[in-house]
Amino acid sequence: MRNVEPAGVKAMGHYMPGIVSGNNLFVSGQLPIDPQTGKVITGGAYFQTERALQNMEKVLMGAGVSRDQVVMMHVYVSDIAYWDEVNEAYAKFFGSHKPTRTVVPTGKLHHGALVEVEAVAELREWAID
Repeated sequence: MRNVEPAGVKAMGHYMPGIVSGNNLFVSGQLPIDPQTGKVITGGAYFQTERALQNMEKVLMGAGVSRDQVVMMHVYVSDIAYWDEVNEAYAKFFGSHKPTRTVVPTGKLHHGALVEVEAVAELREWAID
């Protein structure tokens, strides 16, 4: 097992942003936190989804993984009414790559965020320690 804690991604509790175990990278839930201010960005669910995915990508890159290696996503939304905005930002981020995905309406999320994402990615052989 190897912890992944890239620069610019700070755990806000007792957890690691990512852990490599076996041939997989497990990325903890990423909120739409601006790395410069440490606060949730404004602008609605589309922009919060973009930011959360960008934060997830920092963890991926910290483990030497690219977004096309993501095999499973969990997307938590504070209200299912944000579905269209979240799906649009998500589709733009992943392009033709389509990992498996579960979208879960949760009610309130930490720090008032509208969206939180977590991922599982498969490592390529050359990336495994």
